[in-house]
Parts: sequence; C-alpha cells; structure tokens
Amino acid sequence: MRLLGLTGPTGAGKGEVCRIFAKYGIPSIDTDAVYHTLLAEGGSIVTELTEAFGKDILTNGLIDRKKLGIAVFGHTDTPNRLHKLNTITHKYVLERTFATARSMLQNGAVAVLIDAPQLFEAHLERDCELVIGVLADLPIRLSRILARDGITEEAAMKRIAAQKSDDFFRENCHMILENNGDLTALEAQIRTFLKNQGMLSPTEEHK
Repeated sequence: MRLLGLTGPTGAGKGEVCRIFAKYGIPSIDTDAVYHTLLAEGGSIVTELTEAFGKDILTNGLIDRKKLGIAVFGHTDTPNRLHKLNTITHKYVLERTFATARSMLQNGAVAVLIDAPQLFEAHLERDCELVIGVLADLPIRLSRILARDGITEEAAMKRIAAQKSDDFFRENCHMILENNGDLTALEAQIRTFLKNQGMLSPTEEHK
C-alpha cells in the first residue's frame, strides 16, 4: 500500500493539509476519528479498556472519554497508564485504518494520507512510505487551539507542552510543511511535494 503519514503538534493545521491533499485526489484517514468511532461502536476495544481501567470509565455501557481521561491522566503512574491505554487502542485503530486505506487504494486512490497525531507512538512510520510533518509557530498554534477547542490558554499551553518538540518532527519526518497561516503558500509546498513524488495528474502538472 502507498501510505503517507501526516503528523505534527496540535494546532499546526493537519486538517488544512488533508483538505489540500484531497483537492489533488489523495484521500486521508483521521486516526482520531477512527478511535472515536471504535469507542462508539463498542465491542472488544471497550472490553479491554474496561478490564484495564475499571467499569467507572463507562456511561451507559460505552466508554466515556472524559472518565477515561481521568483514569489515565493526573496520577503518579500516568506514563504507565498512558502506555497501557495506547497498547490497547493503537492496535484497533491501525487495523481499521489499514482496512480503510486498502479500500481507498482499490477504488483508485494514488496514495492515502494517514493523519496521525500519535504516528510515532503507534510506530506507524514503519508502514508509511514517507512521513510528512506539519509545523507552525507557537503563537499561531495557540490561537488556533483556543478558537477550535474553546479551552483556557493555560489548558492549551499544557497540551502543547505535553507533545513532542518541533525539533523532534524535523529530525524524524521525511519532509516538513510550514503552516503559519498562508494557505496559498501551504498549497504550493504540497504541490511541489506531489510533483516530486509523481503524484500530480497530467492536468495539474501544467497548471
């Protein structure tokens, strides 16, 4: 499968990147959305999470994400709890993601973009032909998070501080997209990437 990984810190603009790739005929899969869908569907993932974190994380028989967050974060052993959470959830998310990607490729997609904030934590880079990182300056990321999520600046900064640094993404991604608000410039970077990878259609090549 021709899979392209997309990652980067919160507020960097991965959604905008996905929309531009879609414009050029390359669909994306949002792994966060896959995770939320799996939790809503129930089944084995709910059983495993309940066994790991107790029935207090349930509301009406399904995972309550806020309760799950309380069970995982804010404890002296949070790193261990987070590792346990990721060990359970990543396998289900990847299984569904790969099945969806196979279907997209069978239906004619040149490649599939996997939008995965936790790409490296899930070791998804092993399955991707290339990994693309999208970055933005801190003040821009902060303003995007505040507008998008309706949280306090303090909460947003804690979320930012908990993630990998820009240097990590620059060192571990095959290419970096800079997304500081100019969508024309962002699209130009993506067009250059697609052209270099032979993924532009003949029509787009001559635009």
